[in-house]
Amino acid sequence: MKVNTVCVHSGNNNDDFYGALHTPIYLTSNYRLPTDGTPVDWSGINSNIYARNRNVNQTALEEKLKALEEAEDCATFASGAAALHAVFATLLKKGDHVICSQVCYSSVNILFREILPEQLGIEVSMIDTTDAKNVGNHIKSNTRMIHIETPGNPTTGISDISEIAKLASLSNILLSVDGTFASPLYQKPLALGADLVVHSMTKYINGHGDALGGCVLGNKKLIEKIKLTAMVNFGGILSPFNAYLINRGLVTLPLRMKQHSISAHKVAVHLSALPCIRFAYYPGLESHPQHAVATKQMADYSGMISFALKGDEKTNYLFLNALSLISHAVSLGDGETLIVYNEVTSEKIKYYPQEFHNGFFRLSIGLEDPDDIIEDINMALTGVGLM
Repeated sequence: MKVNTVCVHSGNNNDDFYGALHTPIYLTSNYRLPTDGTPVDWSGINSNIYARNRNVNQTALEEKLKALEEAEDCATFASGAAALHAVFATLLKKGDHVICSQVCYSSVNILFREILPEQLGIEVSMIDTTDAKNVGNHIKSNTRMIHIETPGNPTTGISDISEIAKLASLSNILLSVDGTFASPLYQKPLALGADLVVHSMTKYINGHGDALGGCVLGNKKLIEKIKLTAMVNFGGILSPFNAYLINRGLVTLPLRMKQHSISAHKVAVHLSALPCIRFAYYPGLESHPQHAVATKQMADYSGMISFALKGDEKTNYLFLNALSLISHAVSLGDGETLIVYNEVTSEKIKYYPQEFHNGFFRLSIGLEDPDDIIEDINMALTGVGLM
């Protein structure tokens, strides 16, 4: 099936009792056990026993995600952070070495800089993964995993999945890719050689800013190990209600992603042409440092932009306060355009490219008319004296 059809039809476990066209919300904590002597899979990952291990709405969502990512198996969790923690806690142990993108999502940053090395005894190298050779130079005899974000949060940096996958394969190292910024539509890490792909479903996959969720996909052996270790024992299961909302959101994913990308490109072109903008990075612009890699591995460029003003910190905050249509809020991939200001502190500065050092904005382009988004930016820039 084509992707639009997959988003509508995959995972629709029609209700056998009433014949509902869409999977109802199964708000039950437990399920009846067989009384006819049928063996019970007490792990609960392949049968419905207890909703903390597996639930009907979760299974329906996982079927759709597997079809989108062309994956053997999928595990869904209560958030993207829970999904990532499940991967690392399951597949890494004391004494192992892991390589990670040095600029990454804040929860992952804390996990890699503090929790894994200090509490779990796992050696961590946080490096620039946009240079595949640099990744290869940091592989050690005890390296067990490479984890990359591409496009990266919050800079939109692009790491070459296929090149890093080749390096990982040569040394029998697992490659995990966070593809949240691209969505399953615009990037296929598993097809490019990755072992695992992780998404915060809170973002583009859900797309409506009303549900939290995370997922990890890969081959059946790896995912079953993650399910048995993390899903059953850590308690970070995705709730039936959130699974229902996210499954509903996926129906419009192709339509939403197309508009996000069209609008983001138009806004990025506008920003890059303004004299008051220090830089505007969007993977779809030739001026993006890794545009060629993005073009090679992405079907389209999604809706995320990073940019900086030619001004000081006070000007940055005045600009934020002058926006009216664009919301100053965390998260991304919603219908509304969202912006956050990233202050690069002295402890972070060594991890960011030079052009980011004076602070920058992460802009998630929503589903509004792009001309209205541009007008709001222009009005804010005019209000602070930059236009």
